[in-house]
Amino acid sequence: MSGISPDPTYVVMQPTTLCNLDCAYCYLPFRAADKRMPVEVAQAVAASVDGWARGGRFSVVWHGGEPLASGREHLTALLEPFGAGVEHHVQTNATLIDDAWCDFFETHDMRVSVSVDGPEARNGERVTRGGKPAYDRIMRGIETLRRRGIPFSALCVVGDPRPGAATELYDYFLELGCDVLGINVEEQEGVNTRANGHAAADVTAFWAELVTAWRADPRIHLREVEWSLRYVAAVLDGTADDLLPRRLDPIPTVAHDGSVVLLSPELAGFSDPRYGDFTSGNVLTTPLAEILAGATATPWIGEFLQGVESCRTTCPYFGFCGGAHAANRYFEQGRFDTTETDHCRNSKIRLLEGVLDHARDHEPSAVRC
Repeated sequence: MSGISPDPTYVVMQPTTLCNLDCAYCYLPFRAADKRMPVEVAQAVAASVDGWARGGRFSVVWHGGEPLASGREHLTALLEPFGAGVEHHVQTNATLIDDAWCDFFETHDMRVSVSVDGPEARNGERVTRGGKPAYDRIMRGIETLRRRGIPFSALCVVGDPRPGAATELYDYFLELGCDVLGINVEEQEGVNTRANGHAAADVTAFWAELVTAWRADPRIHLREVEWSLRYVAAVLDGTADDLLPRRLDPIPTVAHDGSVVLLSPELAGFSDPRYGDFTSGNVLTTPLAEILAGATATPWIGEFLQGVESCRTTCPYFGFCGGAHAANRYFEQGRFDTTETDHCRNSKIRLLEGVLDHARDHEPSAVRC
């Protein structure tokens, strides 16, 4: 990778900082405050996004806070500046979903992803601002989506990955009815300072078990597992070098006030005496395309790219991972030019090892699913 691409594949937008839940592992710093994005910010972003969308598929991901907490009227106003070629996604805790929101999703052809951590007993970290369990409210929202026939993805945070958990989780999400599932091992980032180190054997066994459960009934697109299998198959075919992009996707995250953080949405809202506030500009004063073109002028990004090159030269898993994420480097180690993190151990190295363990224990064709 020679640097950062000036052409993103998606943009993350924060319609409000507010979230009506108070999940213990959440990284967001201002989730108790209702700071809403002005329409002028969306208009400024759309001016660049509509050009990228003409070149192919392009997504705008509405992420919070809890995006639905901004209200239908406000979110409608934020969507209005974007052209018809833009694909809109929303990541929601599902607690506010009702028939009126389902009408909204259908009207705007919005793709929905819900956050739920599996069976009720595994959702103890997902609580209201009053500290009460949120699971029943989450399920009411999901049941409304199902009743209305609206497809949805699911995002699950796993705080303790170990053997036994993977099969339970996969069976749960099969029954839930989602069409895509993402599994995130809890990360130490943002205001979540809990360490996320786990026994290597436990995490590897968790991923291997998840592959086994998925292959037994692959009705769900399982994000991490399918990518891993594609990579292993490409290694065997000698085409693995073609999988990683030559330049990093900038993943621009536009905060409620128009400020832009690149590469890691989790850095938004934070600052450091050495690096400043991590932003690369503000769309209210500088076009987003221009901000991306000058990305490497942001002080911390140069340090991060040095770290990526260190990963390239020292880590045998680089071809699969492409280098540890910027936010994980910073929040775990306080710098951007370091290499291995607990996040890449849990969600990259152990993931790939789990896939390979599954392949060794089953027929060789497992890597070609």
